[in-house]
Amino acid sequence: MHRFLTISILLNFWAVNTQPLDHSLWTEVLQKYVSDKGEVNYKYLKNNISVFESYLKLLSANPPTNECSIEVKKAYWINTYNAFTVQLIIENYPLKSIKDLWRPWDQSFIEIDGEKITLNTIEHKILRPMGDPRIHFAIVCASQSCPKLLKHAYEPNTLDDQLNNSTANFINDPLKNNINKSAVKISKIFKWFKSDFPKKEAFIDFLNSYSKIRILEQSDIDYLNYNWNLNE
Repeated sequence: MHRFLTISILLNFWAVNTQPLDHSLWTEVLQKYVSDKGEVNYKYLKNNISVFESYLKLLSANPPTNECSIEVKKAYWINTYNAFTVQLIIENYPLKSIKDLWRPWDQSFIEIDGEKITLNTIEHKILRPMGDPRIHFAIVCASQSCPKLLKHAYEPNTLDDQLNNSTANFINDPLKNNINKSAVKISKIFKWFKSDFPKKEAFIDFLNSYSKIRILEQSDIDYLNYNWNLNE
């Protein structure tokens, strides 16, 4: 039975409501507890949790149906990943890093439609198969080298612009990537998820489509160390 339910979640076979979920509660939380730099005030959120808990319950009870648009599904799962990552941190706060926790991405603590799933399920089984590499700059693993947590929820009707902006902001952030014309040192996100990005020269084209500095086609590429300290 458990295996059957997992398959049903991954295929998005949920009943009837095809309307986009209202993510305004998440925006309310983000506006109050996240800085413009993406730093999260976990301490104060932990002590003022009612609105956040209401949003988590809303997510749990209203997953997108198979009939929903790809934008509705993508926005829902990005917000779900980010919100439940924040929940994981505040339930274990104070801590210095998400990696202080035992297998944080494999904990089955996210209840969706009556079944508990993991952060890895959302990232690797639901979001990545959608084929949009920009999701890697939208989901946030509560660490300094992660993309910045936005002060607004991802919304279906603005999703494409939000993903483009998040990708551009990440690539041009000197704390996340060091880019010049002939040599680039980039985030290990590009290494870990290499199969999700264009290959060889097309990868430079991908970077150049967002980078403020034009990278030469034969530029050397190296990877920066990843800072797993908490994004607070």
